[in-house]
Amino acid sequence: MNLDFYKKQAIQKQKEHKKFLDGLKKKPPKNLDYIVQETHDEVFEEIDCLQCANCCKTTGPLYIEKDIERISKHLRMKSADFEAKFLRVDEDNDKVLQNLPCFFLNSDNTCSIYEVRPKACREYPHTDRKKIYQINNLMLKNTVICPAAFEFVEKMMKNITK
Repeated sequence: MNLDFYKKQAIQKQKEHKKFLDGLKKKPPKNLDYIVQETHDEVFEEIDCLQCANCCKTTGPLYIEKDIERISKHLRMKSADFEAKFLRVDEDNDKVLQNLPCFFLNSDNTCSIYEVRPKACREYPHTDRKKIYQINNLMLKNTVICPAAFEFVEKMMKNITK
């Protein structure tokens, strides 16, 4: 997977993507959630996250309390010890990883805590959510990081104008 190619394409198409996403917000089609789910499924038939894992290498998820409790229990650690070892509080007062790439990313791009991974990881790149226009800024950011998010927006542009 050529991440540089996707990143360059995403940066070049930021204005076009933003205009499209803003249009969805202004006037969402009646069947938008259905189109979103179909497009998401189509994209993930073509893209295998294990070939990439750029999200795990370059961006850290937010850890909410439920994530911390679930993961620390899985690792047989106290929540406070888990936080001290792996997390820090960022400028937005969110709990995030101390370091990237993610400590739980294995060399084959699998996740060592996949079954109990944070909610933010489970939902990423957010291409299958209802009312997708509510996360336009996040989606634009994700197109630069995630080839699947880029392909999703590209396919949505085709699928909506059909």
